Amino acid sequence: MRLLSAFLVWLTLAASAFAAPSSPSALDDALRAGAASPSAGPQRTERIEAELVPMSAWAAPGSTAIVAVRQKIQPGWHTYWRNPGDSGGPTTLDWTLPAGVKAGAVVWPLPERQRLQSLMNYGYSDLVFLPVPIDIPADARLGQILRLEVVAHVFVCSDQMCVPEDLDLTLDLKVQDGAAPLDPRYGAAIQSVVQSAPRPAGIEARAQFADGQLTLTATGGPLAKIGTGAAPKWAYFFPFEGGVIDHAAVQTGQHGPEGLTLSVAAARGLIAEGLKGPVAGVLATDLGAWEISATPGPALAGASGNGALASGEETAKPAVNLSAFAQAALFALLGGLILNLMPCVFPILAMKAAALSRSAHEPAEARRDGLAFLLGVLTTFLILAGALLALRAGGQALGWGFQLQSPAVIAGLALLMLAVALNLSGVFHIGAGLQGAGSGPMSRLPGALGAFFTGVLAVVVAAPCTAPFMAFALGAALLMPWPMALAVFLMLGLGLALPYVLISLSPGLLARLPRPGPWMEMLRNLLAFPMYGAALWLVWVFARQTGGDALALLFAAGLMLALGLWLAGRHQAAQAFAQRGLLSGLAALVVLILALGLAIGAGRAPLSGPASAEASDLLASQPWSPEAVQAALAEGRPVLVNFTADWCVTCKINERTALTSRRTAEALQAHNAVYLVGDWTRRDDAITAELERHGRSGVPLYLLYTPGQPEPRILPQLLTEGLIIDALGAK
Repeated sequence: MRLLSAFLVWLTLAASAFAAPSSPSALDDALRAGAASPSAGPQRTERIEAELVPMSAWAAPGSTAIVAVRQKIQPGWHTYWRNPGDSGGPTTLDWTLPAGVKAGAVVWPLPERQRLQSLMNYGYSDLVFLPVPIDIPADARLGQILRLEVVAHVFVCSDQMCVPEDLDLTLDLKVQDGAAPLDPRYGAAIQSVVQSAPRPAGIEARAQFADGQLTLTATGGPLAKIGTGAAPKWAYFFPFEGGVIDHAAVQTGQHGPEGLTLSVAAARGLIAEGLKGPVAGVLATDLGAWEISATPGPALAGASGNGALASGEETAKPAVNLSAFAQAALFALLGGLILNLMPCVFPILAMKAAALSRSAHEPAEARRDGLAFLLGVLTTFLILAGALLALRAGGQALGWGFQLQSPAVIAGLALLMLAVALNLSGVFHIGAGLQGAGSGPMSRLPGALGAFFTGVLAVVVAAPCTAPFMAFALGAALLMPWPMALAVFLMLGLGLALPYVLISLSPGLLARLPRPGPWMEMLRNLLAFPMYGAALWLVWVFARQTGGDALALLFAAGLMLALGLWLAGRHQAAQAFAQRGLLSGLAALVVLILALGLAIGAGRAPLSGPASAEASDLLASQPWSPEAVQAALAEGRPVLVNFTADWCVTCKINERTALTSRRTAEALQAHNAVYLVGDWTRRDDAITAELERHGRSGVPLYLLYTPGQPEPRILPQLLTEGLIIDALGAK
């Protein structure tokens, strides 16, 4: 049967050749048309349908025809503009064309802004046409069929994953003389895209870069009509290249009589290299969109002063899911309870234990202190959560523990811990004098105020730890409406304070504690050492974040703080014996002011190079990046990713006990696995985005990628050697 079909095809082609002796290449054209090639018509996958379609019914010799790649995208998926934004990749086209036929660049329609948590992408959803001009040679024969073939490389992505699609598309374009009408199927739609696509319009633009902000001013062309006509309500700049602006940051602007001004946070690439050339892109407004190229230079006159501009972004409100909210709130409560057992809270447990001992046989005082401690915890969680949500709403990529990414905060906490330790050691006293044993400086303040500030300090130092259940709860909270998100954070605070509050409200439990006595002074002095340890640990974190000069300033600040507090203690002792102690008091004040100045200098010192996680001699690591993960998977190798931070105590314990052990290293080597470390010690927007992609708001996070599996396995936050080895061996 196949031989018969082949004979009939040959017979038909031969007859055509004899019927047209004046056209010796007709047989060649027919053979090329019948050769194996992609079939015309739409090509489909589970995520997208694509087709190469013409704008006009035919093409004339010597003309420029317009064809377009039509993309019909499934709901929940999207493709990308020429600059995809923070993830994905643009559609690229590889053409195979007849001799003399040339394809131009894609005429990109104005993209949509696709915000995903802390990321901003530029692309298309539902239906889009990507027009491409095709130059037809002047010697093209009338009646000839030009077969246009293209491989469209398309990134099709959802909120969860990206799939690269390679689609082979074909169009047979007829050559005919005269002006061609629009193609009846998609001609009008393609023509509309071509006419509305952004293009240069005689707009003059300037760019300025200062203090991390890129400011663009644009005047002239269609913007010159602003002073005499309708003013724009919103404006937005789409850069052609990545690494210029922080795509997710809010763009602010204002309009003037002759143009407009936009300001946006610069990307890390621009911050690192500076503004070295023109900034090109699309300036979109509600009045139209145009291509501009802003050359470095001073701001143009007439581009501001007449009113503010909105960004034009429509932010979808997240759906209210009461079941998810209840689950997140429960997990937050459980995570807060477990947080009491995490190492970073041990120093505060010391203060809480001492305070309980002091008020154990005064039930009314114990109840008051317990409720004040709860209020301090909840208030601090509310402030931290509000700040986190507000900064994220402003486009900042932040997560739980964000305050500890600031060396200034770390320096302040280290000095505070030192002051607490010195107080517990008896160097100086606050409030109750020498007889008030069993409490730290915050809880030694009058009445419930001391217990309140103990709760404040408990939350501040708890930030380096992420207990089980916390990761899911906080990751989910950051995607909820703000009232629900705040409620989840408050449940976390309730869990942290609950054990102390229950004991303080239980007279039976309080009665079991020994009565106050000389032993409390010894206990108080002993409990100073966890605070000294916390101060030393924070100094180590500070050293990892900064450099030698900043560390020297912090050491000097600590020395002056210790001296100043010792002088303050001498002043208190002199007053206790009815002496004035004026000299020691003034000296203490001067030295403490000097300590404050040194601390400010340490916090403002220049940062060192990027912090990096410690590498074990047994377990070699590489810096994490999405490209490194994909490269290893392409080689068929498993990938273990450790998202960590130097200020994360849980992370460091896991690294010492499980990740850097000999058995773990041998297991990784046996499975030819790659170990990648994502260091979040200082702010890193890429790591923040990856944490959020897996429903987390902080570290630690451990991912195990397996070749052939679309998503990684998320390992528990408390690791053991056996757990890692079993995970590597699981199929």
